Amino acid sequence: MNFIYKDPLAPIEARIKDLLSQMTIPEKIAQMTQIERSVATPSAIKDLSIGSILSAGGSGPFENAKTSDWAAMADTFQKAALQSRLGIPLLYGIDAVHGNNNVYGATIFPHNIGLGATRDADLARRIGAAAALEVRASGIHYTFAPCVANHECFGETRVDKLSDDANMFVVSLVCRDPRWGRAYESFGEDPQIVKMMTSMVTGFQGQPPHGHPSGYPFVAGRENVVACAKHFVGDGGTRNGVNEGDTVSSYDELERTHVSPYLDCIAQGVCTIMASYSSWNGTKLHSSRFLLTEILKEKLGFKGFIISDSEALDRLSSPHGSNYQQSILSAITAGIDMVMVPLRYQLFLADLLHLVESGKIPITRIDDAVVRILRVKFAAGLFEHPLSDSSLLGTVRCEQHKQLAREAVRKSLVLLKNGPDSTRPFLPLDRNAKRILVVGKHADDLGYQCGGWTATWEGKSGRITTGTTILEAIREVVGAKTEVIYEENPSESINRSDYSFAIAVVGEAPYVESGGDSSDLKIHFNGAELASAVADQVPTLVILISGRPLAIDPQLLNKAHALVAAWLPGSEGNGVVDVIFGDHGFQGRLPMTWFKDVAQLPMQAESNSYDPLFPVGYGLTTSGSNDALKG
Repeated sequence: MNFIYKDPLAPIEARIKDLLSQMTIPEKIAQMTQIERSVATPSAIKDLSIGSILSAGGSGPFENAKTSDWAAMADTFQKAALQSRLGIPLLYGIDAVHGNNNVYGATIFPHNIGLGATRDADLARRIGAAAALEVRASGIHYTFAPCVANHECFGETRVDKLSDDANMFVVSLVCRDPRWGRAYESFGEDPQIVKMMTSMVTGFQGQPPHGHPSGYPFVAGRENVVACAKHFVGDGGTRNGVNEGDTVSSYDELERTHVSPYLDCIAQGVCTIMASYSSWNGTKLHSSRFLLTEILKEKLGFKGFIISDSEALDRLSSPHGSNYQQSILSAITAGIDMVMVPLRYQLFLADLLHLVESGKIPITRIDDAVVRILRVKFAAGLFEHPLSDSSLLGTVRCEQHKQLAREAVRKSLVLLKNGPDSTRPFLPLDRNAKRILVVGKHADDLGYQCGGWTATWEGKSGRITTGTTILEAIREVVGAKTEVIYEENPSESINRSDYSFAIAVVGEAPYVESGGDSSDLKIHFNGAELASAVADQVPTLVILISGRPLAIDPQLLNKAHALVAAWLPGSEGNGVVDVIFGDHGFQGRLPMTWFKDVAQLPMQAESNSYDPLFPVGYGLTTSGSNDALKG
C-alpha cells in the first residue's frame, strides 16, 4: 500500500497523522521509550517497535571501537527497526558533548567552560557542525547536547534591558558557585555568554531557512544531527552548587535567567529538550507540569519532544516509596514525551500500558508525545536515510577538524598572571631555550587533558584516544637544540642553573556530575605543592587543567612567574603550546568568577564583600595588559 507517511514529498504533519492513525497503543508507548544499547536486542526492537536507543558513556560495541565499528553496530539495530510492522526507524542518541567523545579516534574539542572563555559564537557553531559530521559517520543521529545551563545560584540581582524592541530582560546574577560537579558542561555564569554559545545548536542541526516556524524542529540534512538543549531548567542554579539539587527562586527570576537561553535554542529549531534531575522550589523538574507543559510547550511554543534524563523516573520514586508506576504517571502527565529508561524497559512498557488502559493517562497525552517524536524523526530525514553513510568516515579527526579544535584551545586559554610584575612579562616562552623542565601528571596524560565524558562516562587517565598531549606538543615546537626533560614528580633537588625555565601542568582528575561536586576545590595530586616547589627553584609557568576555577594558594600565585587557565582542552594539546610560545596571543576571558577562598562561596558580585581573585571577564594579553575588563 502507498501510505502517506512513506511519501518523502508529503507534508510532515500529513505523514505524522497518517502514521499515528495506524499505530496500536503498544507501538505508541514503545516509540516513547529509549533503551540502552547493552540491553537492546534486534528482536526486541523489531517486535516491540522501540523508538530510540542510546549509548551511555563508555557503552560501545567494544573497547576502543572506531567510528566504522560504531556504524556497523548502529546499522544492525536500525535494520531491526525497519523490519518492525510499520518500519519506524530508530533515533539513536549519544552524549557527544565535546565532539563524538565516546568514539575512539574522534576529534575531542574543549569542554563548554573553555568555549565560554572564547566568547566566539561562530566558533561554537563550527564545532557543532564538525561534531555532527563525526557523529553521523558513526551511524548515530542524535546528540544530548548542548548544555545551556547558566552556572549561577540566586542572590542579589542586577536587571539589564536586553532589547529595546522586545519586552525582554536578562538578570546578571551575582552568586557564583563552582562547587557544582557539572560546571565544565556550562559555558559560564553570565546568561549573555550562554545565549551567545547556543549557536552550537545551528552547528549541529543546520541553519533553518527564513520563515521557518518558531519552535518547529529542524535538521538540514544527512550531515547534521538532532540536538538537545539541556537541562530544563535551573540546574546551574542549585543551592551551594549541589548536583541534582534545588533551585530556590521566584518564577520571574527563573525565567529571566535560566529559561533565557532556551528561547534562542527554540528559535534555532532545536529538536529536543532534556529535563533536569534538579528541583525548583522543592518540585522535581520531571514532575513539573507547570514548567514542562504550560511554560515550555505552551508559552514558549516548543514543538519538538521533551526527553527525560537517564533513570530520572527512578529518582521520582522517593516521594512515592517504591511505586515506579506512580513515577511514570507523574512524569508523563507533566509533559515528558520520551523516557530514557534505559535498562528495565519491559517494566516501563508494562506499567505505562496499564496506566493508559486504566485511563489514568489519557490517550491524548500519549498521542501528543508520539506526534512530537515522529515530527523530529521526519524532520531529521530518518525515514529516507536511516542507515549510516560511509562517505562521512573521512571526516573523523580529519585535518580540518584537528585545526578547528586547536583553534578552540588557543582561543580558550586565559592568562591570569604574566611575569613577576607588570614590567617584566614571562610569556611568551623562548622555544630556543637550552633546557626546559616539564612537570606534573597532566603534562603527558591525554585522558586528564580531555576530562569527563571522554571514552567512558567518568573519563579516565592515559592514552584513551588519539591526540597530542601538552608535553608532546612542547617537544614538537621547540628548537632542535632545546632539550625537554619531563619528570612527573621531580626530585626535591632541582639545580636552577640546569634549566632555562619550567612548565608545571597540574589540575583535576576527570569526573562527572555528582562525582565532581567539591567542597574544597583543591588542585588534585598535590599539584599546587608540586608547582610551588618547582617554582622555588626555577622560573615556572603553571598551567591549570580543570573544569572550573580552583583554589590557588597565595604562595603559589606569588611564586609562579606565569599562570594560565587551560580548562579541559581536549585532544589537541598543540593549541596550548601555540599560545605559550607566542605563535598566537592570549584571547580568552574568564567565563566564571575566580574566588580567593572557598569560604567566599557562593559569591555575590554586587555586595560590598565581593572580593574575587579574578572577576568574570578577566584575562591578560601576552604583553601583560589587562584588556579583558573592557568588555
